[in-house]
Amino acid sequence: MDKLRTIAGSIASSGRRISGILAAQPANAAGEASAQPAEPEAAPTNAPADPKAAEPNAGGEGKKRKEHAQTSKERREYARKRIMVRNQERKQEEEEKQPGDRPERTEPRLPKRKVALMLGFCGTNYQGMQVNPNARTIEGELFKAMCAAGAVSADNSTDQSKVNLQRAARTDKGVHAAGQVVSLKMIIEDPEIVQKINAHLPDQIRVWGYTRVMRSFNSKTMCDSRVYEYLLPTYVFMPPSEECARIADTVDFAERSLPETSDEELREKRAFRASPELLQYVRDAFGVYKGTHDFRNFTVTKGCTANNSKRFIHHFSVSDPMVIQGSEWLSLKVKGQSFMLHQIRKMVGLIILMARLNVPLKLIDILFGSARVNVPKAPGLGLLLEAPMFDGYNRRTSSQKEGTNGQVSFEPYRKEIDAFRQKYIYDNIVNTEVSERVFDEWVKHTEVYPEQYRYINKDCVIPESTIVVPGVSQPRPGGTAGNQSADSDSEVDNDDN
Repeated sequence: MDKLRTIAGSIASSGRRISGILAAQPANAAGEASAQPAEPEAAPTNAPADPKAAEPNAGGEGKKRKEHAQTSKERREYARKRIMVRNQERKQEEEEKQPGDRPERTEPRLPKRKVALMLGFCGTNYQGMQVNPNARTIEGELFKAMCAAGAVSADNSTDQSKVNLQRAARTDKGVHAAGQVVSLKMIIEDPEIVQKINAHLPDQIRVWGYTRVMRSFNSKTMCDSRVYEYLLPTYVFMPPSEECARIADTVDFAERSLPETSDEELREKRAFRASPELLQYVRDAFGVYKGTHDFRNFTVTKGCTANNSKRFIHHFSVSDPMVIQGSEWLSLKVKGQSFMLHQIRKMVGLIILMARLNVPLKLIDILFGSARVNVPKAPGLGLLLEAPMFDGYNRRTSSQKEGTNGQVSFEPYRKEIDAFRQKYIYDNIVNTEVSERVFDEWVKHTEVYPEQYRYINKDCVIPESTIVVPGVSQPRPGGTAGNQSADSDSEVDNDDN
């Protein structure tokens, strides 16, 4: 009995502590303060919490206490009080912190407006668009410049999610963009805010301007389609190298290495000009991609199924050849609703190898519904995002009163964009290819290590050895060239090429 009385006293003491804290809360929903009642007089510790619990039961069991089952309502009330106590303790701890523990506001609070920010960039030496810890990214540079320029307040400068920053399309390492859209809540009180942001950005990243948009605007989900461009030298369509074929046939896989390109071979490649028949083949091949198809073989394996790999391609065009610094180049443009990870680079890589071997175009249709194979991924150097499109949103806003929400369009900045694209993107692609021979190295790699691409043949037969089996790794060479071709990807994601 004494033990029961001691336990009852402890419960009563805990109840008084909770009651005292609850009494300190606001008296009503309107926030009116109420006076804290005096702490009730302590009950004797030897008094039972429930007199009936100490009485013997009707069966005459003597000292055995009746068990009282706790109801669901009582359990909920107890949990609610525990949470309130915990929250009150945390609040007190925060109030006891020294003033130096939290940043002081050094500037007045300025209103934020939802905007669509338009920009362009050269992706060389950047690890893609999206911010990534311990990596140099376009988004990281942009957000840092916006904070320095006053477009983002100091209170929100530690986390870009506080301003709801969202990009229209992700871009992979080294990929460029002439037009990209980022939506966020931004301070636009300063009429020179764009110039100030650009002053804190490197020359290879430029903000073109911004437009006010609806509060519900999201640059990714409201983007109807995206237009990408891919530049490549036409010598990649030349017939296969006999030296590379010899190495692939006679040297063990682990001991192979890429042969050096001689000066004579390099001059021959730069002097190559695509014939009308070759250009027609390339145009017909890229035309097969138009429409809705299952592109499961044109993205990474993990997370990709027949339920999420269908995409619609509006068009895929091939320009007339153009000679730049002595080499012939083509511009490929593709417009689609959305793209999977590395999809465009794999679409280009497949056509390059098919054209080199003059493979029938029916192979593309076979790959749309076949077992998984490893499609070669063309270099990221030649890829750039031309512009995300917002036709549906622009139609909605065109019916609104003037001065409310603007059109999301790059047309007002066309002159600046064209000049930037030529200087920082086109010239960069060509100069990098001349100095580093990126496309030449990529082509040689696919020929020296052709095992996983044996399905690219004139019979359009897919050997069993080229089928990708989940959980079974394929042999991959080391070195820089190997990394350019290897698909070391981890997940499927839209609009990351």
